[in-house]
Amino acid sequence: MATKTGVQIRTRAKTKSFVPRPYKVILLNDDVTTMDFVVYILMEIFAKNFNDAVDLMMKVHKQGRAVCGAYPKEIAECKQQAVLQAAKAAGFPLRCEIEED
Repeated sequence: MATKTGVQIRTRAKTKSFVPRPYKVILLNDDVTTMDFVVYILMEIFAKNFNDAVDLMMKVHKQGRAVCGAYPKEIAECKQQAVLQAAKAAGFPLRCEIEED
């Protein structure tokens, strides 16, 4: 950019990319929710294939909890609400938490 004095000024814009912090969505084990329903939730809400869903369901069953995915906060909250609504509609007490990664 040239000015009236003939001096050329160069400017450079600094850009910062914003990467949102991921939040883990965690399913918790209980004694009532069926394994089939947990597999269904993992496939429908978290888009897991059958084998991955079964593996995660077994992890929830054996370890008491399992991380189903990590997402930006708003998406993690939406997935949590989807799990809780589906569980309530089916009559299960399945619990789902989110925590910052």
